[in-house]
Amino acid sequence: MSQRIYQVDAFTDTVFAGNPAAVMPLDIWLPDATLQDLAAENNLAETAFFVPEGQEGYRLRWFTPTTEVDLCGHATLASAYVIMSILRPGTERVEFATQVAGNLTVTRRGDLYTLDFPARPPERTAEDRDAVRADLAAALGGPAPSDLLTGRDHMVVYDDAASIASLKPDMGALSRLDRGVLVTAPGSDVDFVSRFFAPHHGIPEDPVTGSTHCTLVPYWAERLGKTELSARQLSARGGQLWCELRGDRVMISGKAILYMEGTVYL
Repeated sequence: MSQRIYQVDAFTDTVFAGNPAAVMPLDIWLPDATLQDLAAENNLAETAFFVPEGQEGYRLRWFTPTTEVDLCGHATLASAYVIMSILRPGTERVEFATQVAGNLTVTRRGDLYTLDFPARPPERTAEDRDAVRADLAAALGGPAPSDLLTGRDHMVVYDDAASIASLKPDMGALSRLDRGVLVTAPGSDVDFVSRFFAPHHGIPEDPVTGSTHCTLVPYWAERLGKTELSARQLSARGGQLWCELRGDRVMISGKAILYMEGTVYL
């Protein structure tokens, strides 16, 4: 059997930038082991699979090279791009049903795609924060952070973008942690910047991570006293995001561009 596959660079309008995601539209679900094998073979941060559900909606799942994840922004954006630009050109809204994150909507205005995602504000924990902060600073290969919070990932806050840009993380040390590590700081020409490391999920550094902005946007909205925010992820590829906090939802907007399409033979 054969399956179409697309590779889309998300949160950019230029190839070789943003975050690449593989997208595979399916008529019916393949076995989970096959989905995981495909994601491992693609060897990208995420491979998205979706099948039609309802009249015009889809059920969406995301896999890293090693595991299925509960939420992924850039692969959702890439999936919406494939549907709206290739499979159903001219479509301006698409709904995805997911197992954990609930129903997700993507709308399109011109070349800008907006993801409607759940807000996931970070929290302070009762654990020994000073010890964890020291361990994370050592693993990240940079100065001691100014603050530490937690959620799905460890969230490490620095005072300036230069501190984040200069980090030289020890991936072996980070891979031994129980979750990913999100680092963030105020920006100069944007409201905030970030980087994200998840080697325990087969992703040493993710180029642009939509899902982490479900945590970043509530934090920076409260800290800066504003609900509309601009953001940049400071990976080697880089990416630009425009965000808005709307109650318990986060609007994450970005662009996308097709890099490759082909056929997978199974």
